[in-house]
Amino acid sequence: MFTAHQTVMHFRWPGMRDQKRRAFTLVEILIVVVILGILAAIVVPQFTDAAKSARQNTMREDLRFMRTQISVYIAEHSGSKPGYPPGSSTGATEQWFIDQMTNPTDLKGNIGAQSDGTHRFGPYLSQIPENPMNSLDTIRIVGSGAFPTEAQGTHGWIYQPSTGAFASDMTGADENKVDYIDY
Repeated sequence: MFTAHQTVMHFRWPGMRDQKRRAFTLVEILIVVVILGILAAIVVPQFTDAAKSARQNTMREDLRFMRTQISVYIAEHSGSKPGYPPGSSTGATEQWFIDQMTNPTDLKGNIGAQSDGTHRFGPYLSQIPENPMNSLDTIRIVGSGAFPTEAQGTHGWIYQPSTGAFASDMTGADENKVDYIDY
């Protein structure tokens, strides 16, 4: 039993010494900050490149999917391409394209509110995808003649109803110098 006058002895492991608490110096803190800055300078550009690469791959996949869905529409509508008013091969518009791709249609391309015995084709898309490179989902309709070789960057996509060609309207090129319009 302890009395009020006894002191309690603390156990110490062999080799333990009494040491004063020591704080970090300003120089040590600055060295750590500089090292962290160097690591950030190395890592951040890699994340930026990865994000751009992901957007490019998403755009390629969106283009592949859109081209496939346009081909399915053409096959199911006896060669008629989306974008034209029903029964016509002239006067294509962005709105006709969107409506015919996102709603059920009949054989002539007339749009129905729901699938039924008449409107038994489609819908081919739930919505027009946003171009991941320029964040636009609008479609620039181009007439007959040569398909554009340069993007304007004013729309998400370019579509030529007379040929069924579909491309990105993103200006610029990827790291391999392939223009986005050529994807």
